[in-house]
Amino acid sequence: QVQLVESGGGSVQDGGSLTLSCLASGDTLSRYVMGWFRQAPGKEREWLSSISAIGNTAYADSVKGRFTISKGSANDNLYLQMNSLTLEDTAIYYCAAAAGYRYLGSWKWYTADEYTYWGQGTQVTVSS
Repeated sequence: QVQLVESGGGSVQDGGSLTLSCLASGDTLSRYVMGWFRQAPGKEREWLSSISAIGNTAYADSVKGRFTISKGSANDNLYLQMNSLTLEDTAIYYCAAAAGYRYLGSWKWYTADEYTYWGQGTQVTVSS
């Protein structure tokens, strides 16, 4: 199984940028569909983006055009480049791996229940 550890969170001003990283150990990310989620206080966990084993990507409307998901060439790091951050982006951000899936297809890759392994999360706070 894969272990995931997020980093790169912090405080940023409205309109700023951050890049989150998710370091994988115990397995290669090429075996999984990977996703980024976030959870704000009092809200449900929200899907943001996913990337398949071959690099196909998908984004939620709320982040499309502002966030970019990618993987490192060694398939042991997942990234989320976040630009034009707003107060509404304040949340704990999680990376996750979906066991048994390598491609984005007809399964519900945009729901948290489909993901097996999760990191501990990293806090992102956007201030005015």
